[in-house]
Amino acid sequence: MTLPLIIQGGMGVGVSDWRLARAVSVHGELGVVSGTGINTVVIRRLQRGDPGGHVRRALSHFPCQTTAQKLISTYHVEGGIKDDTKFKLASVPSVNPTRSLQQSYAAAAFVEVWLAKEGHDGIVGINFLEKLQTSNLPSIYGAMLAGVDYVLMGAGVPRDIPQVLDLFAEHEKASIKVTLGGNQKLTDVTISFDPQIVLPPLTHYPTNPTVSRPRFLPIVSSVTLAAHLLSRSPGGIDGFIVEGVRAGGHNAPPRGQLKLNNRGEPLYTSKDDANLNEIRSLGLPFWLAGGFGSHEQLAHALELGAAGIQVGTAFAFCDESGVTAALKHDVLRDLSKDSSVVAHSVFTDPRASPTGLPFKVVQVPGTLSDADVFERRPRKCDVGYLRQVSVGDDGKLVYYCPAEPVDDYVRKGGDAADTVNRKCLCNALLSNIGLGQVQEGNYHEPPLLTAGDDLATLDRFLKPGQTSYTAHDVLEYLKSGRV
Repeated sequence: MTLPLIIQGGMGVGVSDWRLARAVSVHGELGVVSGTGINTVVIRRLQRGDPGGHVRRALSHFPCQTTAQKLISTYHVEGGIKDDTKFKLASVPSVNPTRSLQQSYAAAAFVEVWLAKEGHDGIVGINFLEKLQTSNLPSIYGAMLAGVDYVLMGAGVPRDIPQVLDLFAEHEKASIKVTLGGNQKLTDVTISFDPQIVLPPLTHYPTNPTVSRPRFLPIVSSVTLAAHLLSRSPGGIDGFIVEGVRAGGHNAPPRGQLKLNNRGEPLYTSKDDANLNEIRSLGLPFWLAGGFGSHEQLAHALELGAAGIQVGTAFAFCDESGVTAALKHDVLRDLSKDSSVVAHSVFTDPRASPTGLPFKVVQVPGTLSDADVFERRPRKCDVGYLRQVSVGDDGKLVYYCPAEPVDDYVRKGGDAADTVNRKCLCNALLSNIGLGQVQEGNYHEPPLLTAGDDLATLDRFLKPGQTSYTAHDVLEYLKSGRV
C-alpha cells in the first residue's frame, strides 16, 4: 500500500463523516471518519429519517442482519422526528455494556466506513480517542468488518491497540485495561469484546467474513510516547502522526507545571515540540499535524523527513464536513471581514474538556464558548462517552464526569473545584453536526466549535466570488506546489 501524502483529520463527533472521508479518498489521499460517538450519530440519523437511505443501505451489507434490522426497527422514523422532539437515547457506555449496545457500536462504525469506501478503491481510516475506552473495542471491530485500511488513535496512550487489531483480524476476543480515575493504579479493571457477539451463526455462512488487519497510526506529541508504544508492540505500529499544539481539538498538556499566558491559555515552550531527529530514528513513517495546512508547510514537512501531513481545520469547514452549514457560514463570513479577529477567536481552554486536556475552542456567539450560554445550560450527563471510571470503597465501579451536575459529581467522591467551567462535549459536539438533543423544557443543546490555529487562513481555499469551498479545493491547494 502506497503511503498517503495527506491524511484528513478524524475530527470531533461526526465532523469527519463518511462524505468528507470519501471526498478525500477518491482523490488518492487518506480519508478518515471519526469513530467518536459513532453509534449515537448513526441512531440519530435514523431518527431523522435517514435521508437518502444511506444508513439503511450500509446496514443491508452488515454481516449480522439480525443486528442491522434491530437497529432499524428500534430507531428509524419514517420522515424523521420533528425539530422539537427529543432523540431516543442509547444506553450510556460502561465497562460492562449490554450485548445490544456492543452490537450497535460495531454496526455504526461499519456503516460509516462502508459508506466512505462505497464505489471506489481509495483508502479510508477511522479515528478514535483512546480515552473512550468503554466504546472503542466493538467500534474498531465493526470498522474492520467494513474493510477499514487505517486505525488512528490519540488523546491517550493506546498501548493495547496493536494486539487488539491482531486478535480481531482472527475474529478472536480482545481486552484492554481501563484507565481509572483517582489514585487507583493498582486496581485491575479490563473491558473486553468478543466478535462472536456480532458475527452471524456459522450455520448461515460456511466461514466467518474475511477481515484484514488495518495499519495502526498512534497520534503522539513526543518521542517519549512514540518510543514507549513502539517498545510495547514492535511490528504492531505502522507509523506515527506527530501532532503539535497548533492542532484543533484536544492538545497534550505542556510539560512540567501548568502556566498560563495573558489570555489564560496553557503556556507552551520549545520543550513541548517533538524532537523530529529522534522521531526519524525510530525508523517508521510519520506525518506532521498542527499548523501544516499549506503547501509550503507540506514541502517543509517532507524536507524534515515526514511522509506527509495531517490536516484537520481546513477540512472541518469545507462543504463535505459534518459541521452544520450555518456554523460554517458564520465562521467563513467573519473570516472574510477580518481574519485577525478570527485568529484571536481560537482559545486553548485549559478547563473546557472533562478529560482535563487543553481543548481549542472557537469563540462563536450562541455557542457554549459564550459565558452566558454556558451559565444558562442545565448540567446534564445523558450521553456519557467521557465519563471516567473509579472503584468505590465498596468495590463497585463508579462513573463520573466533571461536566455532570455538581452535586452528583461531589456525591461520587469528586472535588467541586474540578467542575468549574467544564463543558459537556458529548452533547455540544453532537449539536455541531445538527444532531443536538432537545432537553426538558424544549431546551436545545448548544454547539461548541473547535478548530486549530489555521482557522484564520481558511480564505486561502476560497476562490474568487465563492463563499465556501470543497475538500477537493483543499487537496488541490495543498498539492499546488508539487509537480
